[in-house]
Amino acid sequence: MLKKIPVTELRLGMHLHAFEGSWMDHPFWRTRFVIEDAKTLAQVQDSGVRECWIDTELGLDVPAPALDVRPRAPAPPPAPAPTPAPAPRPASTSMAEELQAAASVCKRGREAVVSMFSDARLGRAIDGEACMPLVEEVTESVFRNPGALVSLARLKTHDDYTYMHSVAVCALMVALGRQLGATDAECRRLGLAGLLHDIGKALMPSDVLNKPGKLTDQEFDVMRSHPERGHDLLQEARGASEDALEVCLHHHERVDGTGYPHKLGSDALSRLARMGAVCDVYDAVTSNRPYKSGWDPAESIARMVSWKGHFDETILAAFVRSVGIYPTGSLVRMESGRIGIVVEQNAGKPAAPVINLFYSTKSSMPIPPQRLDLAQAANDRIVGREPAQNWAGRSLDELWLPPELARARR
Repeated sequence: MLKKIPVTELRLGMHLHAFEGSWMDHPFWRTRFVIEDAKTLAQVQDSGVRECWIDTELGLDVPAPALDVRPRAPAPPPAPAPTPAPAPRPASTSMAEELQAAASVCKRGREAVVSMFSDARLGRAIDGEACMPLVEEVTESVFRNPGALVSLARLKTHDDYTYMHSVAVCALMVALGRQLGATDAECRRLGLAGLLHDIGKALMPSDVLNKPGKLTDQEFDVMRSHPERGHDLLQEARGASEDALEVCLHHHERVDGTGYPHKLGSDALSRLARMGAVCDVYDAVTSNRPYKSGWDPAESIARMVSWKGHFDETILAAFVRSVGIYPTGSLVRMESGRIGIVVEQNAGKPAAPVINLFYSTKSSMPIPPQRLDLAQAANDRIVGREPAQNWAGRSLDELWLPPELARARR
């Protein structure tokens, strides 16, 4: 039985199940262990964490209080228990600030997924619990600024795609859950499901997984086995939730029943699977992959909305609200004839992002970059998407990334 107690009541022999609060508040990379020595007990009690959970079936319980036999006056009726206040979310940060933090999270995320895929290929069990520190970092970044990590994780190289796709879907699932009103704990579970959803690709032949051309029918059949292979891996994994198993197995299903592996229709698809399908496809079509270049983010949104029978429309609408009608990095044409790139979203105003203008079609010449916040500007507006192929050969990332991150990508 799980029991929440102050850390001051911890004793040797108790089984520590979890800390109450962020994993960053304590010095342990994992929980769920028996406290067997005084040094470990002291580390826990000096960590600054005030409360924790113990499992009394796997370790000692708190001692029962001594029985007081003295007569007592009748107790007054108990007051209603106050509703505990939720833990505060991290303070919002600007897009530029969060992009810097997100770059570090992406780097650690790639390393973690590479290690996880390597373990799977070597036949080692996947440790879902070991992924939680990364999921926590991704979640905190999305809470501070939903667009930063989601936008940065989209910028993958061909070689990075398989690994960074997992990090990107983790962030997209957190952002979508937040848009749908999920609790912080639910957002973290969604993030873990996103991080683990493609683990089955670790068992795909590398020449098929990284093939630069179109797959043959036989090769495609091999790739279509990755949800079930991944589900098998997660069934044996430590700390993989039912949410992760569900998203892994069914993220390629479609509401019209034409997906795989089980051709489940709308009535049989869980909400989690529908969320996973949207996040997986968006990151896939906006990313550079071994066999094609990614689509412009706004073009991707428009195409996904046009694919009838592919996605749950309610989930897709929430997803569009979370990333914007014109997601960060989208090229847009303005009513004034200027061309710009979206650099940031305005919360609650998906059609009015912040734009960096860089070209005038009237003069057919570049213009000094000019930042325009459409939530405040009344003298211009977006009239449509600008085809990315019109700017082939020009690096546009530097128009929305901080200079040091743009230089790092050259």
